[in-house]
Amino acid sequence: GFLKERAALEHLRGHRNIVTLYGVFTNHYSANGPSRCLLLELLDISVSELLLHSSNQGCSMWMIQHCARDVLEALAFLHHKGYVHADLKPRNILWSAEEECFKLIDFGLSFKEGNQDVKYIQTDGYRAPEAELQNCLAQAGLQSETECTSAVDLWSLGIVLLEMFSGMKLKHRVQSQEWKTNSSAIIDHIFASEGVVNSAIPAYHLRDLIKSMLDCDQGKRASAEKALCSPFFSIPFAPHIEDLVMLPTPVLRLLNVLSDASLQCEEEYEDILEDIREECQKYGPVVSLLIPKENPGKGQVFVEYANAGDSKAAQKMLTGKIFDGKFVVATFYPLSAYKRGYLYQNLL
Repeated sequence: GFLKERAALEHLRGHRNIVTLYGVFTNHYSANGPSRCLLLELLDISVSELLLHSSNQGCSMWMIQHCARDVLEALAFLHHKGYVHADLKPRNILWSAEEECFKLIDFGLSFKEGNQDVKYIQTDGYRAPEAELQNCLAQAGLQSETECTSAVDLWSLGIVLLEMFSGMKLKHRVQSQEWKTNSSAIIDHIFASEGVVNSAIPAYHLRDLIKSMLDCDQGKRASAEKALCSPFFSIPFAPHIEDLVMLPTPVLRLLNVLSDASLQCEEEYEDILEDIREECQKYGPVVSLLIPKENPGKGQVFVEYANAGDSKAAQKMLTGKIFDGKFVVATFYPLSAYKRGYLYQNLL
């Protein structure tokens, strides 16, 4: 797997939604003698951990859209290069705090389309029907008539998105006889049972997008490029407060720090600004600091750090601190929105 993964990552270098390979080194101290290792960029939380935190209620539409778009962009690129990832699952999609996007990792099972060298691809629960069939035949010593194509990746992503929406692990559902006979009805049921909250238009667009990825016939399954054209991606969503706590970025947002009175008095405002800057600089150089006096964002404090490592350290230390007699709440904030001067109005 090592040589294969290295070759794939070298070919796919430079795409923002694919993990960056920095180099290769030999570890001479491993128990089984020298072993070759890949030096990859350090990433943050995985979709697998995000699912644990959102269990039973599902992820926000903002997070689902962000993840779907990022992974589809990665798939469109690698499929265009002739590669199949072949092991797409929540654990292999990680958040990059520095670049504020999701990235694909683990190319150990990947192959060039038409040159599949291993029969056992994909992980249980995220395995496309044609890969399942190929596995069964291989176990019986038989050759499958249909090749596994890049369509297997779309199937896996469809399941991941359905799990993000429902907040449930779907492994047993997907392997049930009921799914094989009528997966479409099960997807409809999942979307209908999410309560009134999500029954708006965006949910139907997401449902149709997921269905287009979960067609049992690989020839009819949407390609990554086609899936990116779904109307689901044209809807603007705002992140929930949980999203801003879970997904680190280089910008910190402090709530519950300033009262309306201190915003009105210029002298007090300047003093507080100085105090906050001093406190925040303990964790790293502050690039910029903003405290809007009007809505949206009135009285919230935005602190931009040079990198996400500093903002993560600050978030840990500042949460729960008492400032001016009030408990501070520290979340992250999308750098892209902050740079545009875009402050989300309502964060649930």
